[in-house]
Amino acid sequence: MPRAYIGLGSNLGDRERTIREGLAALDASGVTVVAVSTLVDTEPVGVVGQPLFLNGVAAVDTRLGARELLNVLLDVERRFGRLRDEAVPHGPRTLDLDLLLYGDAEIDEPGLHVPHPRMHERDFVLDPLAEVAPGLEVPGKGKVQTLRARLH
Repeated sequence: MPRAYIGLGSNLGDRERTIREGLAALDASGVTVVAVSTLVDTEPVGVVGQPLFLNGVAAVDTRLGARELLNVLLDVERRFGRLRDEAVPHGPRTLDLDLLLYGDAEIDEPGLHVPHPRMHERDFVLDPLAEVAPGLEVPGKGKVQTLRARLH
């Protein structure tokens, strides 16, 4: 059963509650949440003038394939009111669930890119990822601790 890592985020409404309930919805969808990092306030990236994000990472086990898992993540986001606006890709959101890693897979398909293409540039991803999986190797990028050191 592959271990996957999901980036968690919210900057609208009761952020922590939304993330916790989103994780519970994942647990009911063929995904087993194994670990959740500390959730931390972070500055928005890309679009200024919006509320702080609450971000973290969850480690999950699943029998779903990567594409199926991505579809579950998108469905859970929609159930929590996530509206994707192509014109404002980094805008406010009730719930953001990003598929960061899926086992040691490297996938580059339309709509599915694993590892997440910008995860190695974001401390709000690498810091909580290091908390739940400190020795993790990011396929094609290196150890999570090394990637963190480059940002700090």
